[in-house]
Amino acid sequence: MPVSRRPWPPRPFWPRSPQIWLVAAASGWQLWTWRAERLPVAYLYDGAVHEQMTRFATATIEAGHLPFTSWFPYIGLGSPQYSEYQSLPSIVTGLAGVVVGAGTAYRWSLYLLVALWPFAVYGAGRLMGLSRGASAAAALLSQFVVSFTGIGFEQNAYSYIGGAEVWTQLFGGWALAFAWAASWRAFREPRYLWLASGLGGLTIVFHFECGYLALLGVMVMALAGAGPWLRRLLLGAVMLAGSLAAAAWAIVPLMLGSEWSAIDQLLAKTVYVRGYGARRELEWLVRGQIFDARRAVPVISVLVAAGVVVAVVRWRRRPLERSLLALFAACLVLSFGPTTFGPLADLVPAHGSIYFRRFTMGTQLAGLYLAGTAISVAWGLLERGRARLSRWVMRSSLGAPSSSRPVLGLALQGRLAHFALVGCAGAAFLAWLYPAGRQLYLYDQQDAAVIQAQRHADATAGAELTPLVAYAKRHGGGRVYAGLAGNWGQDFLVGVVPLYKYLLSYDVEEMAYVVPSLSLMLVPEAEFDESNLADYSLFGVRYLVLPTGEAPLVRASFVMARGPYSLWELPGVHYVEPVRVDGRIVANRADVGPASLGLLHTLVPGEDSSVDWPGAPRATQSAAPAGGHVGSTGHALPPATSAVAVGARDAGPPGVVESVHADLRRGTVAAEVDMSRAGSLLLSTSYVPGWHVSVDGRPARTVMLAPALPGVRVPKGVHRVVFRYEGFGWYPELWSASALSLVALWYAGRRLPLRKDVR
Repeated sequence: MPVSRRPWPPRPFWPRSPQIWLVAAASGWQLWTWRAERLPVAYLYDGAVHEQMTRFATATIEAGHLPFTSWFPYIGLGSPQYSEYQSLPSIVTGLAGVVVGAGTAYRWSLYLLVALWPFAVYGAGRLMGLSRGASAAAALLSQFVVSFTGIGFEQNAYSYIGGAEVWTQLFGGWALAFAWAASWRAFREPRYLWLASGLGGLTIVFHFECGYLALLGVMVMALAGAGPWLRRLLLGAVMLAGSLAAAAWAIVPLMLGSEWSAIDQLLAKTVYVRGYGARRELEWLVRGQIFDARRAVPVISVLVAAGVVVAVVRWRRRPLERSLLALFAACLVLSFGPTTFGPLADLVPAHGSIYFRRFTMGTQLAGLYLAGTAISVAWGLLERGRARLSRWVMRSSLGAPSSSRPVLGLALQGRLAHFALVGCAGAAFLAWLYPAGRQLYLYDQQDAAVIQAQRHADATAGAELTPLVAYAKRHGGGRVYAGLAGNWGQDFLVGVVPLYKYLLSYDVEEMAYVVPSLSLMLVPEAEFDESNLADYSLFGVRYLVLPTGEAPLVRASFVMARGPYSLWELPGVHYVEPVRVDGRIVANRADVGPASLGLLHTLVPGEDSSVDWPGAPRATQSAAPAGGHVGSTGHALPPATSAVAVGARDAGPPGVVESVHADLRRGTVAAEVDMSRAGSLLLSTSYVPGWHVSVDGRPARTVMLAPALPGVRVPKGVHRVVFRYEGFGWYPELWSASALSLVALWYAGRRLPLRKDVR
């Protein structure tokens, strides 16, 4: 019986495909020019929050708790950030942080996911069915995308000077590329149904806008693909349902808590949320500003245009290219947003909480694959031309006398001709990419220079700030205030980072850094009046960091000064405050800021109002108090002077705080209060139903106090009040249901027939 032997020599472990080596070379170049992003530094913009969320996730996991059910105390007066926001990237990175440290894990995730993005584009293209050449060309071009907004699938969106503010989108982009690819394969081979649904669900939980694009891809492919239309529609419906089921563990808590997550009223009417509109987006597309912004030569845009032409010409014969072109157009149209479509945009689920301008990133991804297809077609034409020339040379050589035939063999001539073609084409392609490569290289150099300058500021000015922060953290009892984005805080800096953002690197409970957060206190926090002592109590602000030489606008105690920073303290402020509830406002998640504006400007210590929250199960529906007026939102507001009688105001707060023990990182606050008369105890954190309270060990009912803070009714006397946050508790069950749905799709997909006629 013959013995089977392994072939010799053995296959090398490295790929022989020259295309993958081109992709590797492109990523290697990016790893070198992008290397400054690995360095520890205080981040600008939203990168500071993303890194802080990673640190909090690592600490929570190390303590044996689940971040999804934890209270995140740092921004917006706290929120259930991990169940309201796209927090899976923070938790995945936080898991890595248990081994290597949270800061290291965050920086390296940013560094590697950007530098290796060409591999994601290439791998997804191959899974989708594109040729090696088309996939490699798309991967090479992916590094050089620069849009006018700087917020798409491009390096600038993740760089330090770009803010690293769409870090979660980086995870979503990787998942989206493979979700589109797996969805396309699933229409041809149903055994991929579970994979397409799983990747679609993963895209949703990584980044919500990318999740919309994943679902849009399924719908477009169902309409523009090949094969019987009924089969396509059924498979598309299964994938949509499967993706939603796979993401149900994130969607269900998000929907159940939607009444208590804010709509950012500061941005709701801007183009950031509503989109730039058809006119501007189409103008950018035609002028090359979606792929080649601020670039003299529209390097990528020309190739994308060629890909569009190729897809149109081969519309009937190439369903994959047809689907990519349809996706290119659909993503662009979706990015127009309410600016163009007005009320029609309401048909998009959760339209009030998404940023329509972000959908241009889908146009970028589809455009890259169209450009790669155009390059592949051009290469094929060159190869056919070379083959014809080789055959002509061969026929001429065979017909000539043997003495006049070339010395080199015909095979060698053909190989030399091939190498010459590859060399010339490669040189031409590199010359074409040179303007884009130079622009990106110079940008990386500038980025590295700013990082180094900020690191120097961290080591000098940051060191002077350290003892102030240490004092505030050691003594606790309240938040730190270092200005707002709308006042002097924007110019009070450590290096190039405003101090109110810089404090996040210390994990300080502070205000007011308002994004990204869905806290109900998001907009009221921006209306903080630093000249009104009552606002300090309302927002739990006990410490002030001011420029040295400047005094606060309220009476406070000086603590210390180091260099340009001075620390002041308000000893009477705690996280809890006894208040009289004498007024009432009507608000909802879309207008809680404007509805409470009048209150914030007229508030006195020890006074607050209750909140009617229409449609919410805990709301107490009643009319506005006598003398109230209606603001611009149509909701009742307190009068501009006061909502209470003078005699009641003179009576002062209904009690005093004897002691407070607050551990907001664990979601607990315990207080001893001596109430001279019945009143309410206000907790300076954002309201959600997850806050539970007990008075002297007996459960009590929480109420919403203005603007959106939890409170409890407390009778006269000395009492111990304990607030405790309890997050959504059904995650294990939802995880099991999501896993079972994917198992069911895996089983069903293996039993459905394969459509071999679909390419």
